Amino acid sequence: MWPKYITEKSLNQFIESALAEDLGDGDHSSLASIPENAENSAYLLMKDSGIIAGVELAEIIFKKLSPSIKVKSLVKDGDVVKKGDIIMRIHGSSRAILSGERLMLNCMQRMSGIATYTNKLNSLISHTSTKLLDTRKTTPNFRLMEKWAVFIGGGVNHRFGLYDMIMLKDNHNDFAGGITQSVSATKDYLKRTGRNLKIEVETRNLEEVKEVLSLEGVHRIMLDNMSPALMSQALALINGRLETEASGGITESTIGAVAETGVDYISVGALTHSAKSLDISLKAE
Repeated sequence: MWPKYITEKSLNQFIESALAEDLGDGDHSSLASIPENAENSAYLLMKDSGIIAGVELAEIIFKKLSPSIKVKSLVKDGDVVKKGDIIMRIHGSSRAILSGERLMLNCMQRMSGIATYTNKLNSLISHTSTKLLDTRKTTPNFRLMEKWAVFIGGGVNHRFGLYDMIMLKDNHNDFAGGITQSVSATKDYLKRTGRNLKIEVETRNLEEVKEVLSLEGVHRIMLDNMSPALMSQALALINGRLETEASGGITESTIGAVAETGVDYISVGALTHSAKSLDISLKAE
């Protein structure tokens, strides 16, 4: 099942835009060298090991270029793959295979790297009930695929954009004159516009946590750049009244200790901005 933000419409918009960027007025290398009706076979070869992602997307990309192309996936999204594995076989229009090759590989390599890193961080907190979240620290115009990759890797998607959740971060609160003023103005705005959006508020210390707890209408507290010891104190104050999210500078070496505090969520921007792509090649049969 696709996450809710993945729709046929959103996929088509992405693919059409990406193909327009790459093809322009034509793939002249293929148009010049390959006969129009030529058909060939190819396969995808893993040159790294990890969690595969983008399998479904690859088929959609090729079908967009040639509806008659045949794609046989030997793995599915989320499977563990090893270096040397053949993961897909393709047969059909030679021009379509060549024209779609780079877009397909760019997507699958990037998505598989994100899914692999998400899986790795998840394994470090698997002994707790804490859930791993992504962020909006994504590549412009590629967020759809990067968040999909987090989902495939076993992570939980945070808000997709600025429009589907209220997050009052330090700059919002400082610009508004404080947390209380920021939350009050937000509640008025939601009432005035008839929107039903959850409110999350970022806090930097215990005093700010106490301030949020004195207010009504907040759904989640973000505990930003707090040590596990300070976070444990904050969680004792919150005592389950609101959802909690740890954020800020969390690494492979610290994520376990943060999760062991009992925080509900940990958000990690590195899932999408620092994951290393997996190497995959398309080879002609």
